[in-house]
Amino acid sequence: MVELLSKEDIRRILASRFENDCCTRLGEIPKPSSFKDIGRASKRIARAIQTKERIAIVGDYDVDGVISSVILSQFFDDLKVDYSLIIPNRFTDGYGLNPEIVAKLDVHVIITVDNGISAVEAADICKAQGIDLIITDHHNVPAIIPDAYAIVNPKQDDCEFPNCEICGAQVAWYLVASLKEELGVEYDLSSFLDLLCIAIMADMMELVGMNRVMVKKGILDLNKSHRPAFEAIKVFFGKTTLEGDDISFLIAPLINSSGRMEDAILSYEFLKATHVDVALKKLEYIVSLNEARKDEERILFESTLAHVKEDENIIVAWGEDWHEGIVGIVASRLSKRFKKPAIVFSIKEGKAKGSARSVGDVNILALIKEQEAILLGFGGHKGAAGVSIDVENLELFKSNIKQAAIKITRKELEADSDILGEIAADQIDFELLEILENQEPYGQKNPKPSFLLRNIAVKVDKLIGKEGQHLKLVLQEGSNALEALFFNYDLRAKQGDRIDILFTIARNDYRGLVTPQLLIKQILKRY
Repeated sequence: MVELLSKEDIRRILASRFENDCCTRLGEIPKPSSFKDIGRASKRIARAIQTKERIAIVGDYDVDGVISSVILSQFFDDLKVDYSLIIPNRFTDGYGLNPEIVAKLDVHVIITVDNGISAVEAADICKAQGIDLIITDHHNVPAIIPDAYAIVNPKQDDCEFPNCEICGAQVAWYLVASLKEELGVEYDLSSFLDLLCIAIMADMMELVGMNRVMVKKGILDLNKSHRPAFEAIKVFFGKTTLEGDDISFLIAPLINSSGRMEDAILSYEFLKATHVDVALKKLEYIVSLNEARKDEERILFESTLAHVKEDENIIVAWGEDWHEGIVGIVASRLSKRFKKPAIVFSIKEGKAKGSARSVGDVNILALIKEQEAILLGFGGHKGAAGVSIDVENLELFKSNIKQAAIKITRKELEADSDILGEIAADQIDFELLEILENQEPYGQKNPKPSFLLRNIAVKVDKLIGKEGQHLKLVLQEGSNALEALFFNYDLRAKQGDRIDILFTIARNDYRGLVTPQLLIKQILKRY
């Protein structure tokens, strides 16, 4: 007999995730001085400000990079500092600081945010031209690092900052904190928490310790924020409050969409808008880009299905001119749908750029690294990676990685650290919803709990969505009726079936009545 989880069990298990946290409030977060080179960086920038030297900020086109750019530029705006800003275009500039971008800038100081740790060639050009390059980044440090004036990155071996798992926007924020001290100005650093919580969650940082503290406070500030961009989001989507899920499933995809589809400067300008009507106009256009992104994603996803082989442990797909900004999302959808890692490439001018997503306990970066000899470049982490390769080596890469993936076990593929255990239908109520909401925000190292519910009856089934791609169910056990949604379902349950499901629980607020709603991850068995 399987022992079912009680509400007290769930409360105890979730609380235990944070028992080793050494940072539990904002006053306990590490000081800026613990970063290597931050004093050198802030002294040089302060001197440039005081002597009116020309300064440039170089950002990145994802959410973290855009928000990093907003934070540093907002600080400069408030201090009336003159600066120029470049956020590289994914399609025309590529990633991060490069020689072409340096050539566009006639400045004395370049500050990178959320990039630069691999910009060896650009750093050499800066040095030769007498430009002082200050790199702020959080990505893994390569074997050869740029010869820069200063590098502020918590992942450097000789950096004493105690938490290296922070995002680029947090590093940029710490630079602002150090600059504030160096310049001796009054400045409310907490005014950026509404932005920081979005960057931390969007960049999938670990939500424990200082990150958890900053996100929890940031979400509260997001709801009190006078930033016109967030007022516009509430108005446009008819929301009175914004929650962690709104960051993950609404705000972050919107900010990301401009960089994926056109140019990230659009999201930068949206976040920097000073009037709600201006923010609304910009938001309308970004929403249209996001809708276009969804259409592209659906078409591309359907194109990849022919590459899925049931007897193989990995999916590798590519196509000419597949949208480079979409391949990562499609890889993610494939991996979730087929419960195996996926790598999707876009081919252009003899080169293939790919995005990889993993599942379970499979280390996708390690699998890719085994093919290093035939790659142009790669990077990332266990769950997600980027890779580039010459087109003529794609077939060999596919063959090699499929061979390597044979050793992946079913247990590794199906591992789900989010599963808390099996629960009875009568435990799923408003009280349980409150227990779960008290442990938010959920994300890396604090995954949203998943539960098992066995042998429950399907009383109502209905297809919803533009193309009937989602499934809405009413499940019943005794007198307990539960509403459930299965987005992009892969197994249909019908009225009269009994099913075993794996699910998470969300708040359903309908006309002021709050009830728990099941979000099905998988129908495990249909009777």
